[in-house]
Amino acid sequence: MTTNRPAVDRIGATAAAGPPVAWEEVPCPLCGLEAGAPILEAPDPIPPARAAMVFAVVRCGHCGLTYTNPRPNERTIARFYPADYRPHHHLGKPRPARNARPLWSRLFGRPCGERRGALPWPGPGRLLDFGCGAGRFLKTMADQGWQVTGLDSAASAVAHVRDQHGLPALVGSLPHAALAPGSFDVVTMWHSLEHVHRPLAILREAYRLLVPGGKLVVATPNIDSLPFRLFGRSWFGLDLPRHLTHFTPETLSAMIHAAGFRPEPVRLIRHSDWLRSSAKLAVRQGAGGVLARALRWKPVSKAAAWLCYVGGLSDCMMCVAERPV
Repeated sequence: MTTNRPAVDRIGATAAAGPPVAWEEVPCPLCGLEAGAPILEAPDPIPPARAAMVFAVVRCGHCGLTYTNPRPNERTIARFYPADYRPHHHLGKPRPARNARPLWSRLFGRPCGERRGALPWPGPGRLLDFGCGAGRFLKTMADQGWQVTGLDSAASAVAHVRDQHGLPALVGSLPHAALAPGSFDVVTMWHSLEHVHRPLAILREAYRLLVPGGKLVVATPNIDSLPFRLFGRSWFGLDLPRHLTHFTPETLSAMIHAAGFRPEPVRLIRHSDWLRSSAKLAVRQGAGGVLARALRWKPVSKAAAWLCYVGGLSDCMMCVAERPV
């Protein structure tokens, strides 16, 4: 059901000036049942726009998937992405080789096999990066000999990939008329699946685009994590309302399997910068205690991220899956 009413709004604010945002209430994106029960409400963390708007997150009582409901529809969700949205513009610095990283980083940083660039393929092949953003990953893989294509709904990000990196990139989502079945060996989705309205349909289209034996790589936030339990509505991984689906290791595997893939066990990823971001947001929202204030300090957040990883409770995860031959 689609409506024009806003999300829960405590003081009567609506979206920024312009046509009204169209809101929709949806069944579970995984099992299709209408069995969602509210688990929390939280505001948009990007200040100051729509700071008074509060968005609801529900959990399906049948399959356990957590998702934002109600949510902006596909036509109007772009209004919640500011012009300076970081993933569309931030390039960052290349990560140093593992043996060149400082001892502290080697002990408490992300494992080599869980960093972008370590792909489950025997050598350079054809790669589609769904949600390519500004193209940092595409550039890394192109430099390694991969034949790359980027796909992103943000026209400005795609223009950057084309103009600054000279790499092929397309505006839009899946399915895309310019992409033929069986034309890729690897499809990557680095923190993009949680943004889409039809995640299962997107995964099924990725299946169609891969060759038999091709690989899918998906990374998303993990709502079944200690940082979420600690920070709740201030957890960095929520990013409401831009994040529409909030996966656990079990629901991510279930959705990938439902799309026809053979998923490997989900691997957790350490993100100490996510912990710092959650802590800073909690303090800014007046919900941060002594622990949140301490976690704003890099050495503390790195040690805490390592402990979460060891305990199987990290707030970021990755799944590699294969299209069966």
